[in-house]
Amino acid sequence: MVTLLDVRGLSRHFGPITAVDNVSFAVQRGGVLGFLGPNGAGKTTTMRMIAGFLAPSSGTAIVCGADVGADPVAVKRRLGYLPEGAPLYVDMTPAGFLDFVASVRGLAGPDRRRRLDDVVERMHLGGVMRQRIETLSKGYRRRVALAQAILHDPDVLILDEPTDGLDPNQKHEVRELIRTMAPSKAIVISTHILEEVEALCNRAIIIARGRVVADGTPEALRAKSDRHNAVSLRLSAGEAQRAMEVLRPLPEVARVDLMAQVDGVVDLMVRSASGRSITAEVGAALREHAIGVQELSSERGRLDDVFRSITSGA
Repeated sequence: MVTLLDVRGLSRHFGPITAVDNVSFAVQRGGVLGFLGPNGAGKTTTMRMIAGFLAPSSGTAIVCGADVGADPVAVKRRLGYLPEGAPLYVDMTPAGFLDFVASVRGLAGPDRRRRLDDVVERMHLGGVMRQRIETLSKGYRRRVALAQAILHDPDVLILDEPTDGLDPNQKHEVRELIRTMAPSKAIVISTHILEEVEALCNRAIIIARGRVVADGTPEALRAKSDRHNAVSLRLSAGEAQRAMEVLRPLPEVARVDLMAQVDGVVDLMVRSASGRSITAEVGAALREHAIGVQELSSERGRLDDVFRSITSGA
């Protein structure tokens, strides 16, 4: 696979404060990287340095072979950037703003018209093109900002909270747009929405206090959750105590937790001691002791558990 984005040891200091500390990663064509971290972790600062809007204290980013420090204009030609907060010229209309961006990007002739028509259609902006941006809803402003990021059909996209402020239908549209573009690009998405990572990304990085603390596929990160391959049980309250007594001594079981009890129905979670699947063992033990179960399912693990565990201890 062709590497389109190569981040090498990026660091940024603001006086005595280290906002980003030696961050490195690479994204190949077809890669969609989820860039995760708590507020203040250094996500936005990292993305600003990659896009050339903020000079690094050390390190660099290579975009399609161009160094952001040595040749920032070449980087900007190949990169689309949706900044945090989607800043726009609010006294302009979307039509005027996108026409201005097309001029800055050097688009001309039939290609200019084709690209403008394409982004207006993709972002469903046709009905607001003549309104002043300051009159638009937050969702429409976000769409205009995303339209400018993809107008020149860049190879690398840096998207800071791309679905912030969008309603569920708009979020779905933006996610479908990202899926459509992904095979031909390298895309980095900063987001607080973990379901977005699961839906869109084939890799995720978690940073905390400016450092990379986890890097892997969403599946690999979920496997770090203590819910990974746990077994969820729903059974009558009268069977719950006996089920716990039967399951807790099993060598494959780390512990059995009472998760909820409502209207005579109890939810238990049986956690795996090794992280491997224990569904067969749990089912066999319950059958052997004739314990009736209303529902039984295996857990995949949860990114939010892993995120909290890693970042709270960083």
